[in-house]
Parts: sequence; structure tokens; C-alpha cells
Amino acid sequence: MDLSAAEIRVLGCLLEKQRTTPDTYPLTLNALRAACNQSTNRDPVVAYDEATIRDAITRLSRRRWARLASGAGSRASKYRHLLDESLTGAPDELAMLCLLMLRGPQTPGELKGRAERLHPFTDLAAVHTTLERLIERELVEQLPRRPGQKEERYAHRLSDDEAPEPSYAAASMSVPASAAEPVVIRPAPGRPMPAAPEAAPRTELPLADRVARLEDEVAQLRAELRALRGR
Repeated sequence: MDLSAAEIRVLGCLLEKQRTTPDTYPLTLNALRAACNQSTNRDPVVAYDEATIRDAITRLSRRRWARLASGAGSRASKYRHLLDESLTGAPDELAMLCLLMLRGPQTPGELKGRAERLHPFTDLAAVHTTLERLIERELVEQLPRRPGQKEERYAHRLSDDEAPEPSYAAASMSVPASAAEPVVIRPAPGRPMPAAPEAAPRTELPLADRVARLEDEVAQLRAELRALRGR
């Protein structure tokens, strides 16, 4: 499949918000843009403008993977996904695809922990079962293990783009010994040491990001509580 990065992000956000905030779903264009540009629960973090979102929705509509869903009395246009009709109707499969679209390649353990608000998986075996079904349908693939990593990772196959993973590439680059040595700056004789630059002011996260982070923390605490009760 050849979905663009923007199309994948839009689909993932529509899936996520359908499950986590059903009262506001379908989404307006502004709500969809805010969901796409969230700084939490997204990898990579993007800054799409309205034109990019509109273009992605238009292309998804042509594929019959999304459509306009405004009611008769609605003032703003709203959009919904059609993956449950065109791709798969299984809630567990949609949850897996949603996470992989929004966060990129992940291990089964990461998927289980992050799927709580989308679809609760009883254990890792259930996660593997869902992934195997998606692999059989060529919607998901297992990636080679990275050096030093014990768990395998999985990625969606909705795009032909094979962008490198910056975090991994940066970690694997060798650093010259000289670069690791601290650099000591000494002022010239008779001159004072220059003042250290002022620290950049802290910026508050947008309200939508803070709410999303709190929802994730609450979901994680609930999952841990259920696990403790089951012992």
C-alpha cells in the first residue's frame, strides 16, 4: 500500500478519537488537525497545516477509507474513518493498527501497555494472536531485531515509505574519543569569565496534550490495579 505519512496520521487519529473520545467523534477539521499535531502519544511529532489535513482527507475519501460525516444541522464539516468497513471490523485489529500508525514500530509489550484505552488485551499471547492475523493479511510485518534488543518489533504495511528511525540511527553512530572529552574554556589573563547564557523559559504543554498525558497515566494505573487484583 502507498499511503502518505499524512494519510496514515489522519487515519490513526480518527481511529484513536473514535475509541477514546466518542462524544466528539466524528472530528471537525480543527479537531483532527489538533489530534495529528499532538506532542504526546505520537512518533514522530508533526506540525501539519490545514491544507495538508484537507489533502489527506480528500485522498482517503477517494480510497473509501474516510468520508464526510456531518449531520443535517451541523455548522462544521466532520470526518470519520471507514476502516471498519473497508479493511477490518475486528476491534483488536483496529487497535493494533491505530497504535502502529500513530507511534511507529513497537514491541508486543509496548503495544499491550498502550492499547488499554483502545482495546484491553488480556495478555501478551492475545497481542501476538492479533498481530499474526494482521501479518497473514499483509497489513503488519515483523521487523528484524535491533542489536541488544530482546523483543521483536512490528510495523504496519500501509505505506511503502521506509524512513530511517532517527533515534536508532543516532544511537548507533560511533562518537570519536576526542568528542567525548570535556572542553574547558579559560578567559584570557585580566579578563573576566563570560556569564553563562540564561536558561530558556519553560513552555507549558497545550491543554490537549496535557489531557492526553493524564488519560494515559490513568489508563496505566487502572491496568496495574487490575493486574494486582488478579494475583
